[in-house]
Amino acid sequence: QVQLVESGGGLVQAGGSLRLSCAASGRTFSSYDMGWFRQAPGKEREFVAAISWNGGNTIYADPVKGRFTISRDNTKNTVYLRMNSLKPEDTAVYYCAALFTGENTWGHWGQGTQVTVSS
Repeated sequence: QVQLVESGGGLVQAGGSLRLSCAASGRTFSSYDMGWFRQAPGKEREFVAAISWNGGNTIYADPVKGRFTISRDNTKNTVYLRMNSLKPEDTAVYYCAALFTGENTWGHWGQGTQVTVSS
């Protein structure tokens, strides 16, 4: 099992930046892929970005390409999401998730951190 705790959310003006962190404990951090998802009020949760276990591969949703960067530090058991040029439509609760090898779904989630972008 793994425990995931997000931090770094807050209120920021449009055009600003935030960096989210997700600290993992439990299972060996470098053995699984990590992702960020978000859920805006009244909408379904959506994929934002993901990174492979060793950081060698990343993938982004189209709305955040070129603005967000996912990274990880396996020595600190932490994954990050750097968010630049934030827009009001980025307002959501952001969740990190873990995808274990051999599993075909994101089965392990943090509690979420709120990001609010004012116009």
